[in-house]
Amino acid sequence: MPDSSAPKIQPVTVLHNAAQQRFECRVGQHLCVADYRLADGVMALTHTEVHPSLQGRGIAAALIAAALDHARAQGLKIDPQCSYAATYMQRHPQTHSLRI
Repeated sequence: MPDSSAPKIQPVTVLHNAAQQRFECRVGQHLCVADYRLADGVMALTHTEVHPSLQGRGIAAALIAAALDHARAQGLKIDPQCSYAATYMQRHPQTHSLRI
C-alpha cells in the first residue's frame, strides 16, 4: 500500500530564462532555479535551489534534466559545479557523455 504521507510528485513546467542564465519553475509562490554560466561551449551548472518546503518532489531533478536536455540540443558540454547537478549526472549514465 502506498504511503499517503509521502509528498506528491507533480509535473512542473521548466522554462529557460537565458537572460538570467538559469532554468526556472514556479511552484506556488516559490521560484525554483538551476543557475548556469556559459563560456566556450561549456555550460557550468553553478547552483540549484528549491525551497525547503518543496524538496523531495523531483523539482531539482526536473530543473537539471531541462538544463541537460538544452545542453545536448545545443551541442554544449557540462561542468557540474553544483553538488546536486554532479550527483544527478552520476546517477544518470545517459548524461555522462555531456561532461567535460
